[in-house]
Amino acid sequence: MSERPLILVTRTLMPDAEARLLRSFKARLSADDVPLSTQEIIAAAEGVDGILISPTDRLDADAVTALPPGVRIIACHSVGVDNVNIEAARRRGIVVTNTPDVLSAATTEIALLLMLGAARRASEGERLIRGGNWKYWAINFMVGTEMTGKRLGIIGMGRIGQLVAKRARGFDMTIHYWNRRRLPPELEGGAQFHERIEELLPQADFLSIHCPLTDETRGLLNAERLALLPRGAIVVNTARGPIIDDEALIAALRSGQVAAAGLDVFTDEPRINPAYLTLDNTFLLPHVGSATRETRTAMGIKAIANLEAFFQGDAPPDRVV
Repeated sequence: MSERPLILVTRTLMPDAEARLLRSFKARLSADDVPLSTQEIIAAAEGVDGILISPTDRLDADAVTALPPGVRIIACHSVGVDNVNIEAARRRGIVVTNTPDVLSAATTEIALLLMLGAARRASEGERLIRGGNWKYWAINFMVGTEMTGKRLGIIGMGRIGQLVAKRARGFDMTIHYWNRRRLPPELEGGAQFHERIEELLPQADFLSIHCPLTDETRGLLNAERLALLPRGAIVVNTARGPIIDDEALIAALRSGQVAAAGLDVFTDEPRINPAYLTLDNTFLLPHVGSATRETRTAMGIKAIANLEAFFQGDAPPDRVV
């Protein structure tokens, strides 16, 4: 790179990632680390060669089309690229990259935390303590659901789904999964594949969602499918909020069809459905699946490595389009 390209960075990076960025590029950095509107991103992209965006940035077809002509690459600081209209980027000839692999362990930890927290009524218990309302111990006090020995259903058996299955075996859980295609036996690790989600759900005492958000998976877990779960199942989502039909899940939580839900992602976050806040049987986190120093740094480095490869004339290692 003889002339250093100019990169728009919409959110503040981890320190080591930002340092690498500034060694390789000129940068237009976020001044106050608040989410930008689509129009603000378009305006800020004037004169830049590439954009490094976060999952909170939304670039629909109109926005991608409206980006200044100099924008040649969009590097996503995420695995999911559902916030960018891929077809519009393809039509514009804009390369889109993501950051796979490096966040599997951190997201798996959060998935297990959500399973345990939801099943063992962690939010409810902490509120009792903090509110000074824990008055006594009793045999039937704060009774929850045990994970050990239960059946875990996984929707989406990619890198994260496979690691969740591996960790869950430490709880002696039996693994059932649905995926677009069956894994080879060495990756299944004894897990049972189901060709249809409707066949998987009755086998899931715990259900963990790890598929990408697409037109096909939006609203995938609806009222009809929730009804197929064993009564009292635990539902966990660390993928994308819109994969779940919120109203359907809330109704199932109220009826007891779903005993509890652990959620790290939400539709239209951070403005989540307020009904979730009224339910004792929800364990809620603010989209922190990848939020460790190690992982967020690695994600930033990966996004920058994709930019470096592109502007050096090489194929970005994590090119989506």
